[in-house]
Amino acid sequence: DIELVLTAHPTEVSRRTLIQKYDQIASSLERLDQYRLTPPEREAELNQLKCHIIAAWHTDEIRKHKPTPIDEAKWGFTAIEQTLWQAVPDFLRQLDQDVHTQLGQHLPLAHRPIRFASWMGGDRDGNPNVTHAVTHEVLLLARWQAADLLHRDIDALRWQLSMQACDAQLRQHVGTDSQEPYRDLLRTVRDRLALTRDWAHACIQGQSLHTDAPIYREDAELLQPLQCCYDSLVACDMAEIAQRELLDIIRRVHCFGLSLIKLDIRQDAGRHLQALDAITQYLQLGCYRDWSESAKQAFLIQELKNPRPLLPRQISASDDAPIQHPDVQEVLATFRILAQHPSSSFGAYIISMAGQPSDVLAVMLLQKEAEIRQPLRVVPLFETLDDLERAASCLDALLCVDWYKQAIHGQQEIMIGYSDSAKDAGFLAANWAQYQAQEALTAVAKQHAIQLTLFHGRGGSVSRGGAPTHQALLAQPPHSVQGKIRVTEQGEMIRFKFGMHGIAIRNLELYAAATLEATLLPPPAPKPEWRQQMQQLTQHAVQLYRDTVRGDPDFIRYLRSVTPELELQRLPLGSRPARRNVGGGIESLRAIPWVFAWTQIRLMLPAWLGTGQALQQAQQQQHAALLREMSVEWPYFQTLLSMLEMVLAKADGQIAAYYEQHLTDDPQLHLIGQTLRQRLSDCVDVLLQLTQQDQLLQNAPVIRRSINVRTPYILPLHMLQAELMRRCREQPTDAARHLAYDQALMVTIAGIAAGLRNTG
Repeated sequence: DIELVLTAHPTEVSRRTLIQKYDQIASSLERLDQYRLTPPEREAELNQLKCHIIAAWHTDEIRKHKPTPIDEAKWGFTAIEQTLWQAVPDFLRQLDQDVHTQLGQHLPLAHRPIRFASWMGGDRDGNPNVTHAVTHEVLLLARWQAADLLHRDIDALRWQLSMQACDAQLRQHVGTDSQEPYRDLLRTVRDRLALTRDWAHACIQGQSLHTDAPIYREDAELLQPLQCCYDSLVACDMAEIAQRELLDIIRRVHCFGLSLIKLDIRQDAGRHLQALDAITQYLQLGCYRDWSESAKQAFLIQELKNPRPLLPRQISASDDAPIQHPDVQEVLATFRILAQHPSSSFGAYIISMAGQPSDVLAVMLLQKEAEIRQPLRVVPLFETLDDLERAASCLDALLCVDWYKQAIHGQQEIMIGYSDSAKDAGFLAANWAQYQAQEALTAVAKQHAIQLTLFHGRGGSVSRGGAPTHQALLAQPPHSVQGKIRVTEQGEMIRFKFGMHGIAIRNLELYAAATLEATLLPPPAPKPEWRQQMQQLTQHAVQLYRDTVRGDPDFIRYLRSVTPELELQRLPLGSRPARRNVGGGIESLRAIPWVFAWTQIRLMLPAWLGTGQALQQAQQQQHAALLREMSVEWPYFQTLLSMLEMVLAKADGQIAAYYEQHLTDDPQLHLIGQTLRQRLSDCVDVLLQLTQQDQLLQNAPVIRRSINVRTPYILPLHMLQAELMRRCREQPTDAARHLAYDQALMVTIAGIAAGLRNTG
């Protein structure tokens, strides 16, 4: 049971139209490579390829305007329409054959081992652009897209199913006079899908959600006639026909459904606290914010059990009352929107900065108050180092609440964040904290007899958990996967993994294989001496990391002088602000632009700072043999070193020095840069000693060649970027010239991001 969650974090900078042209070029190259074409056919294909290249060359690479959350959601829908819509049934057909070969059984038709969800249009944590109105529109756009895709599928299927023979059940649906029973039944399905599509379009235009037209509202309504056709074909000795396009459509409905992709909602715990505080003040019950945790829990459980509404339907309050605050009204409006749409449209409700059981119970109460018939499952997110350390105790306290334990029916999902912890404590300490948190959460769930699903908020970069899929899943703590996993796919990684049909199938295979292997053949538990060594490594690494990032008063100045951190905030990379508050320090900068800025100058600092010195110290303390034992016998440590090696292979101190020389004359900043580059070099040396290699990626020649092939193309982009940054900063008042520089700067950012691949 694998669910991949597509998110729109601002690391995909290419326009959708250009991505489509790249896909056309790839398809043309594939045809030229794989098919035996006659000379005229080959000439025609080459001409078509030339047209695609010319069209791409003359298309602006970069968007002119910052994308809205609606734009981001449409981009996610495009990934499904262009690739996954076909790749998923093709993957399932192959998986079904493998299962039948090995086990003598076929997958059930309703089985959907891989599903998809999205944060695009639902992730409102720190993004004021995602409102209840945006979420409403995204949900309707998804239903329109699903109805349109299914309408096309059914229309094509009708022309194939021209047979006359059918079973009694199908004959009962179409009548005795029907000469083409399958076509007649599917005509009704096609027409209802057209009505559903038109209804969704009308709702997007602002018309009422309610209609008397026979539209499809639930997946089961659509599956019933399709299943009827399938059963009839099998009964009439036409199973081969049933198991082609019709089976693909049935599997698409089970996987994508009428909602296309399930929308997650994410919000900060503080916003729910603010809303409940306003409610208790309106009801003259006191200030919820000031209550103890036990008092909050008692109030929330009492109201969850109470059948009456908490608030009257008409609220009368003065304009300055807390309940009339725009943030409070937005929270309440969001829950009302969730109540208007089918439960099948939603995935999870994720609470960032969750720290107490009351944070989870608060969301459950707000769902009850909005009269959501099938409430969304509530998922606390633990991300900072402190949150990860407290995660298990928080889950234990939550599961000790009898009402809650009964309400979740033995299922609990927890999200592990990879971004803020790495920004807070560095790659090594964050990685070990995530591992330990998963171990502890798994133990607590087992103690309470709860099935736990871990939701991994991974990004593309190494410092945000971006290891290769198969390797990353096998490096999880033993028994933490248990057949179920949820993982985010972010930004440009969606295109890299699922942008082309064959590669998409390959990545679906990797997820399925790794989940099965981690479940059936879990990795070994770490030995006590390994744990002790990791504890020492991380304590040293986090201290060095924080001394540099927080302790050096000139570090932020170095970041803003040498990297394009300030420029990234100005450019149209995504709908979310780059900072949680303007003018803040490192703590206010979002984790993704923090990683992105260092990647652009090839220093890759978040992935190695503190780690190299910690490993060096361990070797100096005669622990080299133990470290090598860990690297051979412990998949977790293997993966950690592999990720570090890959990112160090992409780092380049000389390029970072070029930015520094070009962008600042401050000797103090030059000294910081020199120190950081020396630490980078030392980190490479100590890793080579540990892995006993002569060069990085010595045992991964394909990856090494891939990096080497791209390097000559990226180098001039770095030089251009540094020059553009210098000119931009020297002439900030010339708006027209500034716009031209911004456009050119975006081209360099896009090129470097594409060349380095896992940038954010």
